[in-house]
Amino acid sequence: MKNLKPEDFRISQPIKIKNLQTNLHLEASKNEIEKELASISKKLGDLQNTLYAHGKYGVLVCFQGMDTAGKDSLIREVFKEFNVRGVVCHSFKTPTAIELRHNYLWRHYVALPERGKYSVFNRTHYENVLVTRVHKEYILNENIPGIEHVEDVDEAFWDKRYQQINDFEKTITDNGTIIFKFFLNLSKEEQKSRLLRRLDKKSKNWKFSPGDLKERKLWDSYMQNYEKAINKTSKNYAPWYNIPADDKLTARYLVAKTLLEVMQTYTDIQEPELAENLKLQIPSYIEQLNKE
Repeated sequence: MKNLKPEDFRISQPIKIKNLQTNLHLEASKNEIEKELASISKKLGDLQNTLYAHGKYGVLVCFQGMDTAGKDSLIREVFKEFNVRGVVCHSFKTPTAIELRHNYLWRHYVALPERGKYSVFNRTHYENVLVTRVHKEYILNENIPGIEHVEDVDEAFWDKRYQQINDFEKTITDNGTIIFKFFLNLSKEEQKSRLLRRLDKKSKNWKFSPGDLKERKLWDSYMQNYEKAINKTSKNYAPWYNIPADDKLTARYLVAKTLLEVMQTYTDIQEPELAENLKLQIPSYIEQLNKE
């Protein structure tokens, strides 16, 4: 198995998406990767139990990627060893009427993890600087003062929004939320193959929407805006990781490995010990129970 570290994928300086990997060979068989992924997933689940007992941190895991990037199956495989109480997945679709009556970050604030738990964002607050940059007319639905026409949505507007997102993430990290942001970097060629599989395989037809093809025609615009968003918002306290996503199994392994190795650096996350007076009473508690 190729020796890789989270730093190999962490974005710590301005990038060009065209220069980032979409495919990576792990120098291991499928069986070896699956076995290692299962082991890491189990360790992550155990670590979450400790996180819950410790009760001071929450973990926010964000996934962004183009359609067919494999977000759903990745979440299923990486987090399947978690206690169900310890992880909640949120899939952010088109904002509802109620959500549009609040600022664009409101629905993400209310979905943040409790201390001791993970929140997984399947698509994230970054949709507000990705989809809305490609389709500026969507911003008008937010009824923002001073934004009456598409022409009002200028570069200064987006710079302010990037800063608002940075401030949002800094605030929650300062208060105990550990943030991971994964860009599932899929090539345009692989997306075509996956869309064709959805059409060819009857059991996958339900996943296909004609809108997928309309969005695919805007690929270059999406890549340009992913690049801008990543470069503006990859911070030490909330870094982006580029995850080559042309092979689903490899992407799952890289995400799981990154989560585990970074979480293991938080050495203060420990199960609390019983108070000394309670420890001294353990033999008597055992005796009480055995006498029942």
